[in-house]
Amino acid sequence: MPNPTAAMLVIGDEILSGRTRDANMHHLAQKLTEHGIDLCEVRVVSDDAPAIITAVRALSGQYTHVFTSGGIGPTHDDITADCIAEAFGRAIDVRDDARKLLADLCAARGVELTTERLRMARIPEGAALIDNAASVAPGFTVENVHVMAGVPRVFEAMVAWLLPRLAAGQRRLSQNLRVMQAESEISGPLRDIAAAHPDLSLGSYPFSENGQFGANIVIRGTDPAAIDAAMAQLKEAFPNGTT
Repeated sequence: MPNPTAAMLVIGDEILSGRTRDANMHHLAQKLTEHGIDLCEVRVVSDDAPAIITAVRALSGQYTHVFTSGGIGPTHDDITADCIAEAFGRAIDVRDDARKLLADLCAARGVELTTERLRMARIPEGAALIDNAASVAPGFTVENVHVMAGVPRVFEAMVAWLLPRLAAGQRRLSQNLRVMQAESEISGPLRDIAAAHPDLSLGSYPFSENGQFGANIVIRGTDPAAIDAAMAQLKEAFPNGTT
């Protein structure tokens, strides 16, 4: 049975402007690989409602899961929750269980539960909350879309809570062979080995070191025996390669 598939939707003008370097995609990709969910696509959109809604509808119809990051905070430009609600035709309002989480946090900190803070308790109708061990304000899931914060430590806490609750597939394994040859020199044998192992993914990633070209050849798949067999062929084709 094929693994579940996933897309990630990164939301925020700060990412597209270059002001903020996104770390969440790298973290999510690693965790999904460990869990056996194949991340197939990543999109980045601005804080623009039509763009978010269009992307959510397109991705949710194509993949098993969609993971979003960004835009669920207390400020006026945090519009993700409203966009998710509109994408699925659902009402949105402050929900009692989410409100209680924020109220308890504010009481513990001795601060007022303001209208702005309550924006983080606005949840689309019928959504399931995603726990947030980092800062309490919850994310949520609507159908197959998991909506999470953009702050990396909060995003990571939500992913840690969410992934064990999603069906896992077969974990993808990998092996690497480093060769000090240009890609143009290894392309023929690499093509033949890839053709002999259609169930595996063979990728070549070039680099330059001390004026010499080389490549990291990476084999990925779910069957360790098949990966070992392909690696044996690679080592035979490139005896000077190193693992």
